[in-house]
Amino acid sequence: MSTTLVNARIVTGYAVTDGWLAIEEGRITHIGHGAAPRDGESLGHRFVVPGFVDMHVHGGGGAGYPTGLATEARRAFAFHLSKGTTTAVASLVTAPLDHLHRAVGELVELCREGLLAGIHFEGPYISAAKCGAHRPALLRDPSVPEFLDLIKAAHGHARMFTVAPELPNALDAIAACVANGVIAAIGHTDATYDEAQAAIDAGATVATHLFNAMRPLGHRDPGPITAALADERVTVELINDGFHLHEAVIDLALRSAKGGVAFITDAMDAAGMPDGDYDLGPMRVEVRGGEARLEGGGSIAGSTLTMDKAFRRGVQLNGLTLPQATEVTSLNPAKALGLDEEVGSIAVGKRADLVVLDDDLQVHRVMRHGEWI
Repeated sequence: MSTTLVNARIVTGYAVTDGWLAIEEGRITHIGHGAAPRDGESLGHRFVVPGFVDMHVHGGGGAGYPTGLATEARRAFAFHLSKGTTTAVASLVTAPLDHLHRAVGELVELCREGLLAGIHFEGPYISAAKCGAHRPALLRDPSVPEFLDLIKAAHGHARMFTVAPELPNALDAIAACVANGVIAAIGHTDATYDEAQAAIDAGATVATHLFNAMRPLGHRDPGPITAALADERVTVELINDGFHLHEAVIDLALRSAKGGVAFITDAMDAAGMPDGDYDLGPMRVEVRGGEARLEGGGSIAGSTLTMDKAFRRGVQLNGLTLPQATEVTSLNPAKALGLDEEVGSIAVGKRADLVVLDDDLQVHRVMRHGEWI
């Protein structure tokens, strides 16, 4: 089946150009400029950007990945897909090992199906001092055998582990991740600069939601934030929702991160839902005014963000150009996940994962694998 999209403003590389796209069997086969074929489907001169890639998301639309239930995972994915996320990694939270094994068992089937791009284990190998919305009693010191068991349970679909580098055996666990093709991320950590640098040298390539649940940056105690920003091997995640980070801090990271920035949602079940009370794994969360916190006014607990909103905020509040905004919402996370040959930009040969935006950068239509959703 072939499709031709015409009368579009296509955001590719470092430019926005008037043109058209030809799509066959779910892939982009031609990018045209100027006069378009007469028989194409007109997009009314709206913007076309690559599908968003969310490398850290727990749920949305009233459903979550941490339950490990396929029905909930499908619902969460469908919600974020409607907001332009065409590639998503399902993020779990700290839980007993037997629950993690059960959850992975169901999510693996959705990875095999091609719905999900992998599984992210956020916990239980994180710092009690910076655990955020993770239950402290369930935290564990890293164990290489446990890592290998969870990786094995994912049958090749374990995409990322978040680890606190200062914990015992953390560097061995990071090395085990790297040896098995799994991304090691540093996060939920009270590590010193030297401890974080040792983790990066051991193979960690992502900083989980930089600044949040992390030892703060000090002028005599630079900590993991400085280590991550200053190293070209590390992609730093940022939650651009107006709650987690001040706009000036996001600007600073965008200018400073040598390895690049990836916007993430870190969204939980409540994304797209009314204010109320929700679950994030074993923790109860209160959402008020769109901000998610542990019940009783505790720590920020994930977000209600969607990637289209992160994209708009990047342009409207952080001054990013449209190509720069696609870089932090699509290309950089795709690169961090090792998926950039398939997704992350509009290029001949890549999957036809596209988001059509109006002049206000609101989602008009979404295409995944060459099919409108």
